[in-house]
Amino acid sequence: MTSLAESGKKKIEWVKKHMKVLNYLKDLYQTEKPFEGVNVAVSIHLEAKTAYLGIVLHELGANVAITGSNPLSTQEDVVEALKEYGLNVHAERTLDESVYWKNIDKILETNPNIILDDGADLGITLIEKHPEKVSNLWGICEETTTGVKRYKSLFKENKLPVPVILINDSYMKYLFDNRYGTGQSTWDGIMRSTNLSVSGKIVVVAGYGWCGKGVAMRAKGLGANVIITEVDPIKANEAIMDGFRVMKMDEAVKYGDFFVTVTGDIDVITKRHFLEMKEGAILSNAGHFDVEVKVKDLEEVAVDKINVRNGVEEYKLPNGKSVFLLGQGRLVNLVNGDGHPAEIMDLSFSLQLEGAKYIKENHQNMKVNLSPVPYEIDEKIAQINLKTLGIEIDTLSEEQKDYLNSWK
Repeated sequence: MTSLAESGKKKIEWVKKHMKVLNYLKDLYQTEKPFEGVNVAVSIHLEAKTAYLGIVLHELGANVAITGSNPLSTQEDVVEALKEYGLNVHAERTLDESVYWKNIDKILETNPNIILDDGADLGITLIEKHPEKVSNLWGICEETTTGVKRYKSLFKENKLPVPVILINDSYMKYLFDNRYGTGQSTWDGIMRSTNLSVSGKIVVVAGYGWCGKGVAMRAKGLGANVIITEVDPIKANEAIMDGFRVMKMDEAVKYGDFFVTVTGDIDVITKRHFLEMKEGAILSNAGHFDVEVKVKDLEEVAVDKINVRNGVEEYKLPNGKSVFLLGQGRLVNLVNGDGHPAEIMDLSFSLQLEGAKYIKENHQNMKVNLSPVPYEIDEKIAQINLKTLGIEIDTLSEEQKDYLNSWK
């Protein structure tokens, strides 16, 4: 019988084969060991791909302490495997948020020099609850849109003590992770847990940022009729030009068979919406926190709740209809699936590694601000990825460069 640790190792070995950019960087820096003696704290959804990032950092000399960034996205077998790789890991898949925060505090006991964050829980907890540890902190790399928003708010209030590299705002992250990663993994989570057809159904996607674009594009590819809801008039126009219907959520709830929220904001689908939905409507969230589908309202309005499948709750409403909530309103691609594809996270986590290396080498001269990785790092990751794919591209001649830089 396979143990938990053995199961986790198999997952890690599988993604390792497909994370070729990270492997390239590991080989490139193996002799140098740029993180020798550096305390690196990681709070990113703890599944196999994140685990492999932690292992690479460990092999390059870092003292790695790692936890999850969401209570239900941690995979227990991966946690057990990481312990055998020699990492300091504190994480559990749990409904008890107090356990989640306790694990965050345990990671911070390692006095990190660099934080790799996803959603900003680790960094903000250190800044707010453990100010005595700030002097050890050189900088933070933030993975996702929600975390970027939170760190920007801290910066505006002059409460940010260290520089933050916005991995999410780097080209090789948001153009691929947010769009293709979220697009595929969201539908993987939905289809895996429901075993229902998407083709011919009406899908309502709330939010048309890069993640929403990916979810809508994949739904269209699966044969769905897609409706977009938006608050940004520019993005709404973009959705129209991309061939989607656009309307208010109050109207869209009457039509949707599947709902996916991807806004990063609270109260996108609330009590008044649930009662207007079709029989059997399926609700899911692909935003970082469980605040977009207002589960509290659903609990209040429902007359009964039944667990009907793994990760699927049926809510019976007073009007006689039922709606189904996936993953308790948390990230459906991680609670009900395995997260983004390995090749996609390979790019994002290579940026995390390079961002951490940049902080280590430059923190003494870095100002307290927020910025994507330097463009040359974005370009470096792009070039390495093409190399691993066996693809060559053209280069500009000096004459072409001069022409492009000339005003004549």
